[in-house]
Amino acid sequence: MDLRNAKNMTDWKKPNCASEMFHGSSRESEEHSREEAYSRSWWWFRRPLERHRLSPVGARVVNGEVFDIDPAGRRALVRAVEGVRALAYDRLVLALGSELVRPPIPGLASHAFDVDTYVAASRLAQHIEVLAGRPAIPGQFTAVVIGAGLTGLEVATALPERLRRARERSNSREPIRVIVVDRLPHVGSDMGDSARPFIEEALRSLGIEQRTGASICSVEPDGIVLNSAEAIDAATVILCGGMRASPLTEKFLGSRDRFGRLTVDEFMRVVGAPEVFAAGDVACAKIDGEHASVMSCQHGRPMGRYAGHNAAADLLGKPLLPLHIGWYTTILDLGPWGAVCTNGWDRHVVASGPAAKVTKQTINCQRIYPPRTKKREDILAAAAPVVQAPPEIDTKGDLEAGSVKTRFPRVSG
Repeated sequence: MDLRNAKNMTDWKKPNCASEMFHGSSRESEEHSREEAYSRSWWWFRRPLERHRLSPVGARVVNGEVFDIDPAGRRALVRAVEGVRALAYDRLVLALGSELVRPPIPGLASHAFDVDTYVAASRLAQHIEVLAGRPAIPGQFTAVVIGAGLTGLEVATALPERLRRARERSNSREPIRVIVVDRLPHVGSDMGDSARPFIEEALRSLGIEQRTGASICSVEPDGIVLNSAEAIDAATVILCGGMRASPLTEKFLGSRDRFGRLTVDEFMRVVGAPEVFAAGDVACAKIDGEHASVMSCQHGRPMGRYAGHNAAADLLGKPLLPLHIGWYTTILDLGPWGAVCTNGWDRHVVASGPAAKVTKQTINCQRIYPPRTKKREDILAAAAPVVQAPPEIDTKGDLEAGSVKTRFPRVSG
C-alpha cells in the first residue's frame, strides 16, 4: 500500500507488488504537473493517473482521503466516495508529502492565495485572469508574496509578466508591482551567500521590490499591513511560507525532525516501525550518510523508488537496497531573467541566466516525469531503484569564469 498526497502526484512512486494504492487528500485520480508554469495559462496539466501510469503495471487506485492510520492494527482509514473503508496492509509506503505552514496572521486565511495544491494554484490563476475586468482600484495589479525562500522567489519572478498580460486586457493605468516580504534580512537565504548576488540582480532587472526584515501584521481585503506600519495596496497576496510534513506522520512512534518528517534508515524504513517505509517530504534520511534529505523532487524521487522496491523486497524476503546520493545541486528559477544553479551542500554557483534556465525547464518538464508510453516495461524501468546522473549545464556566457561545460561530480553509491 502506498499512501500519497494528491498535490505530489508529479513524483510517481511504483507500488511494487502492492495490490492497492491510496491517494490521499483528494478524490481525484489524476496526475498534476507544473509544465504549464512556463506557458501563458499557468494551469497545470492533469492526466488520468490510473489509465496512464498504474493500469499498465497492474496497480489499482482507491480514490479517497486517508484521514487516519492505525499502526498497531496495520490499517489505514480512507474516506472514499462510497464511505469510510478500513484497509489492511502488510507493508506500508508513506509518501503523503507536505503542506504549507499557515501562520495565524489576521486575514490570511480569508484574503491570501497560495500554490500549495492544484486547486489553490488554479484559484490564483483564475484570480489573475479576471483582474482586468474589475474596476480600477489602487493595487489592482500589485502582488505581495509572503516568503522569499525558493518557492516565493519562483512565484514572484513569474508574476510581473503575468500581471502585465492581465493589464493589457484592461484600460487601467495602475502600475504593476511585485513585492516580496520576508522576516529574514536577505531574500533566498536557503541558497546561501554565493547565489545571493544573482538573485538580487534578477529581482532588480524584473523590478521586484523587497521588504526584508519585515513581518505581516494583517492581510486586508485590499492589501497588507507590515510591522513597520506600512500599508501596501494589493489585490493579490500569495503565501509562500515554509512546509511541514503531513500530520499523519504523528501516528507513528518514530522520531521526527523539526519539519515533522519521520526518521528513516538507508533502506527508507521508518526507524521504530519496521513494516513502514517512507519517502519524499514525510521522510528524513541521511542521503549521503551525513546530510539530511531535502524536501524536493531531487531527493523525493529516488527515495520513492527505493522505498517501493524495498517494501516489496521485504515482503518477498529479498535483500534490501540502501540509498546513497553523493551529489547535490539546486537550481532556482528566476523567471524571464533565467535561473541560478549551485553545486554542493555549500551551494557554490556554477551557472546562471539562460543556460541554467534551460536545465531547470528540462528537469521540470521532462526529467521528473514517468514515461508516457503507457507501456508496462517502460514504467517499471523508470521506477527501478537507481539514482539518476546529475544534470548537465552549459555555463557559456553566464558567469565571469568564462565558458565551461559543467557536469556535477558523481560520487559512487
